[in-house]
Amino acid sequence: MLAKEILEESILPFLTQDIPEVDVHGEPNSQKVLSKIKVGPSSLALLAKAALMAKHVSKNESKKWSYQKAKSMISESIELSQSVEIKELQKQADEQSECYPLGPSIALTYVSVLEECVSHCLNEGLEVKRLGGLHVIGTSLHESRRIDNQLRGRAGRQGDPGSTRFMVSLQDEMFQKFNFDTEWAVKLISRITNNEDLPIEGHGIVSQLLGLQINAEKYFFGIRKNLVEFDEVLEVQRKHVYNLRQLILTGDFESCSEQIFKYMQAVVDDVILKNVNPQKHPSNWCLDKILEEFKDVAGEILNDSFAGIDEEALLNSLVQLQKFQSISIDDFSLPSLPPTPNSFRGIRGKTSSFRRWLVICSDDSTKYGKHREMVNFLRKYLGDFLIASYLDVIQESGYDAIYVKEIEREVLLKTLDCFWRDHLINMNRLSSAVNVRSFGHRNPLEEYKIDGCKFFISMLSATRRLTVESLLRYWSSPMESQELYDCSEKDQGDSRRQSREIPLFPLCGLVRTVVVARLMRIAVGYILVYLKGC
Repeated sequence: MLAKEILEESILPFLTQDIPEVDVHGEPNSQKVLSKIKVGPSSLALLAKAALMAKHVSKNESKKWSYQKAKSMISESIELSQSVEIKELQKQADEQSECYPLGPSIALTYVSVLEECVSHCLNEGLEVKRLGGLHVIGTSLHESRRIDNQLRGRAGRQGDPGSTRFMVSLQDEMFQKFNFDTEWAVKLISRITNNEDLPIEGHGIVSQLLGLQINAEKYFFGIRKNLVEFDEVLEVQRKHVYNLRQLILTGDFESCSEQIFKYMQAVVDDVILKNVNPQKHPSNWCLDKILEEFKDVAGEILNDSFAGIDEEALLNSLVQLQKFQSISIDDFSLPSLPPTPNSFRGIRGKTSSFRRWLVICSDDSTKYGKHREMVNFLRKYLGDFLIASYLDVIQESGYDAIYVKEIEREVLLKTLDCFWRDHLINMNRLSSAVNVRSFGHRNPLEEYKIDGCKFFISMLSATRRLTVESLLRYWSSPMESQELYDCSEKDQGDSRRQSREIPLFPLCGLVRTVVVARLMRIAVGYILVYLKGC
């Protein structure tokens, strides 16, 4: 390291003029290393030769060398000296007599300077040993014993002579921070001596200081442990979101569509489950709220036949369904209600529909009751109706499948990223505010886990609903979105208009519009959940 600094100090000024005043490590480059080391005449001659050669090379290339390029060239020459013997280096320098052999010359110079530095350091080491070795003086104790032990180890490395001396004051920060009994120390010192210049030593004092350091280590260990435990709660949520995002990015188009169908079914389930009670008769359910929220989610993609369904018609259909002895799941629809659009064609579509039915039947979120099967059939009917209407609208739009899947993937990613960023901010605020609950004799970590889980479930539910609403609104009026896109394309030129790019301009505006409304609703929900916990 010392020999390399000498080389750079002697050669860099002739290769480049862009030498900074401070190097990468923050040390000033103006400190001369060569003046502090006695280098022999042979090494000085080689340094002068290499410097002169560097000057001619920089002039002949008729271009300025950057500082990093000059340093990298010196480093390559040093590596050459370590991998090639001296005779071979001398041979390369002689063979390149027609041009300037800068690399081999620097390598030979480094070998000579390195020998001088080794001899210089050896003589200095002997002088240090003769004077008694390294003596480390500590002006205070650190909060960790490990750092003090490392300082003690510097004084006698590998059997070298040396000593260590630590001086402690009762006014040090560590004594004030951890409530050290300074009165006891003052009484002890006054009993021993009144001379302030007399050092006070003893096993009792050392044991007290050691105990103070142990308490400090326990305190900081508790802080780090608490941070890790809080971060583990968020790590579980982070893995779930990242796995879902990776599935969307790397999955094929079918997996992306299947994720959209799961979102639609989950949105329908959320609407139904919060308005029904399986233990009560359907006449006691909030069927009007179910129809209102379902039509709000579906928007304009529902056909005219479903628009005429009211609360009484839905109740009569559920009552009639109870009288059936057997029900076919294939092409299922509630009696006296419009049938679902015939969009589940082929084995793939029917398999997907049947898989969703199995998930509904095995769902533990539905309460057990006499009318649980009616709830599952209602979930099945409305979920299939929404998905089938969505597929019909896509088919009527006339876009190819690749374009549709790219739109779906873009909406999935944008909504997930938006709500995940908002969720991280809320979790950070929760971790700062949850410690107040310790005054109510409640564990802040457990409260953070409970509220964090509620926040995460609310975030996923809002993400699913926003994704579904954005897609349904986009495909319900694709021509308006295309007109907006065409206007933006005219301003940007005719070259991009003929490409097969996806019209994300209207899509981003649509997502942004729905996001603002949903974020306000979710923020109010977060505040209510937090106040309820307090």
